[in-house]
Amino acid sequence: MCYDVSTMIRAKVKFDLEQFFLALSDRNRLRLINLMGEDEICVCFFVEILKMPQPKVSRHLAYLRRAGIVEARREGKWMHYRIVPPVDEHAARIFEQVRDWLNSDREMQQDRARLVKVCCGPSLPLPLQGAPLPVSLQV
Repeated sequence: MCYDVSTMIRAKVKFDLEQFFLALSDRNRLRLINLMGEDEICVCFFVEILKMPQPKVSRHLAYLRRAGIVEARREGKWMHYRIVPPVDEHAARIFEQVRDWLNSDREMQQDRARLVKVCCGPSLPLPLQGAPLPVSLQV
C-alpha cells in the first residue's frame, strides 16, 4: 500500500477558510495559480513571465502555500511549485471553478502564452538557462 505523506499531513491540519479566500483575492496570486495549471513550475519562470521581482513572487507563493493550495519542492538551487487541491471538499470545488474561470480570462491566457513562448523558443532567456522546463512544455 502506498501513502502520500504530504496529503496525510495536510488532512490533519485544520482548513482555514478565511486564508483560502484571501489567497484568491489577489490578482498576482491568481496569475501564479493560472501559470501553474497542471504543471510544476520553477520560480524563475514566474519572475520572467510576470516581470515581478523574485522576492515578491516568493512572498505570493508562500501565501498560497500557507493557504494549502500549492506545494513546494526544491531541486538543487531551483524551487518548484505545483497546485494541490484544498483538503476541504467545498473549497476544492470552488478552487476548481476559479481555475476554470481563470482559463477564460484574457490576461491569464496572455500569461500562459508568454510561458509557452519562453519555454518553447529557440533559446531560454539567460536567467532561465539550466532551469528545468515545465513537464507539459518540454519538447
